[in-house]
Amino acid sequence: MTAAGVSAASAGGRPWHGTRIITVSNQKGGVGKTTTAVNVAAAMALDGLRVLVIDMDPQGNASTALSIPHTSGTAGIYDVIIDGIPLSEVVQPCPHVPGLLCAPATIDLAGAEIELVPLVARENRLRRALEVYLSEQDQPLDLVIIDCPPSLGLLTVNAFVAAREVLIPIQCEYYALEGLSQLMKNVELIQQHLNAGLRISTILLTMYDGRTRLAADVADQVREYFGERVLRTVVPRSVRVSEAPSHGETVMTHDPGSAGALSYAEAAAEMRRQEV
Repeated sequence: MTAAGVSAASAGGRPWHGTRIITVSNQKGGVGKTTTAVNVAAAMALDGLRVLVIDMDPQGNASTALSIPHTSGTAGIYDVIIDGIPLSEVVQPCPHVPGLLCAPATIDLAGAEIELVPLVARENRLRRALEVYLSEQDQPLDLVIIDCPPSLGLLTVNAFVAAREVLIPIQCEYYALEGLSQLMKNVELIQQHLNAGLRISTILLTMYDGRTRLAADVADQVREYFGERVLRTVVPRSVRVSEAPSHGETVMTHDPGSAGALSYAEAAAEMRRQEV
């Protein structure tokens, strides 16, 4: 880590040593999953940490938000998990945030679920590629964030096997907990059969509208169920957060003074203080 990274991390109270690997997952779409992945990553990098985002979603939204080219034919995470090319050959730097890297997803990844089925050790391909990549770094990475598709297929399984932690964004709406029990069961299956060290470490409440009683009720329900794993910070509904990817940016650089950017910065600060 650079001297600036040490200083910023120390100021934020970063307690961990080595590389923290977090998968951001929720099988329900539209909960702010990719938004959370890229903005937490950007907030950490802006505080001096070295961060890698791995885009495992064929839609490539995380790649878009980080201004990483991901048109068909671009070397991306598909080539890593299907063809076995080194992760180092597809990782690109984010032009807006120093210290932030991204392994992009191209549309080719849409066929990977089927192509993975006959492959040997199909659940471990991302983990092996990531282990090699991390071992090759002159400067160790502080954090790897893996953005999953909104499904529980083999791409998500690869992400769970490669990670040590799961971050679940939950939107403060009526169907907030819909499908969450199935996600929890899948995490348990991964723990039992493929990755005993995986744990749900962080819950982030997103799309919070303080004007409604419903948002407060959902937040209370989630906090009662998950306890201290729920971050105190909530992310409000924000036009600035939504529009930032259209400029090829996260809200952290698009409008750093906005409520959304300040919330993600505080969420990242809370995560730095977690015991891991």
